[in-house]
Amino acid sequence: MNLLIKKSDDDGRLARIPEFLTTEWRIDVADERNRKEFTAALSRAHACISMQWPTDMPAAPHLQLLHLPGAGTDAIDFNAVPATAAVCNVFEHEISISEYVLASMLQWVIPISRLQADLRRGQWHGSYLFGPVHGELFGKTLGIVGYGHIGREVARRADAFGMKVLACSHTARAGDAIVTSVQGIDQLDSLLAKSDFVVLALPLNEDTSGIIGKRQLATMKSTGVIINVARGDLIDEAALYSALREQLIGGAIIDTWYRYPAADEKTCQPSRFAFHELDNVIMTPHASAWTDELICRRNRVIAGNLDRLARGEPLVNLVRSATSEQVSC
Repeated sequence: MNLLIKKSDDDGRLARIPEFLTTEWRIDVADERNRKEFTAALSRAHACISMQWPTDMPAAPHLQLLHLPGAGTDAIDFNAVPATAAVCNVFEHEISISEYVLASMLQWVIPISRLQADLRRGQWHGSYLFGPVHGELFGKTLGIVGYGHIGREVARRADAFGMKVLACSHTARAGDAIVTSVQGIDQLDSLLAKSDFVVLALPLNEDTSGIIGKRQLATMKSTGVIINVARGDLIDEAALYSALREQLIGGAIIDTWYRYPAADEKTCQPSRFAFHELDNVIMTPHASAWTDELICRRNRVIAGNLDRLARGEPLVNLVRSATSEQVSC
């Protein structure tokens, strides 16, 4: 069977797939910018690994599986993916992202970097001798918007720190050992008003784009901190910058952004607004999930699905089933 890996997705993150495969695959890595090479590789592929599937993709007459190497499907034109192909994604990032969320909240209430920098200069600001005091996570309320893979892992860790956890998601449902219930998204304003920290952990789609705007930010506590580890466009860019600049909310921890470097760029600011000039923002470059362990876990899961495809077994992490008879290999 033939596997195509898009070169833009092969920056080392997929290198271990062959060692986890137990079925036989011929693997091509093709650069989509070389249209002739890429078209030829896609024409013989039974499976393709890519985070993107635009409208103008070349024909893929044998394709049975489009496997995303990540979770987000917002760059997939599902109408352009052949009906013969199932679409699967992969998670495994909930561990690293939830650790990031806890680490960033801890940094917010316990400013270790600033305390260390001051003491290196001989200044005892924040000590028991002179103060001021710093905060604790214990007893704070964390609101989680999107109670899926990431949201549940964040909740487990927040609960261990003695935080009260609230959750809302697309569909209201019964709670678990941590949250008494998962409210519907229609209760978002209530969650925002009660939370000291709000973490966004929901997918970006037509329903969620701009779900946090000027009105929602105004609903938050004046000391509230919003944490975005999902997609930048979940929050209205201009409204967020204004709320932070005017200190209408306490701050933001932002890992997912509005602008990313193009293929020929080495640097770029992540927004058209000067978030980097604000002192109530923690900024990171979409790094929350990116660990060695994540890459290994994802390679193992993707290889497992390729093996299932080759053996004719049901796939895991199925986003869309094939809607017509698949071409035999």
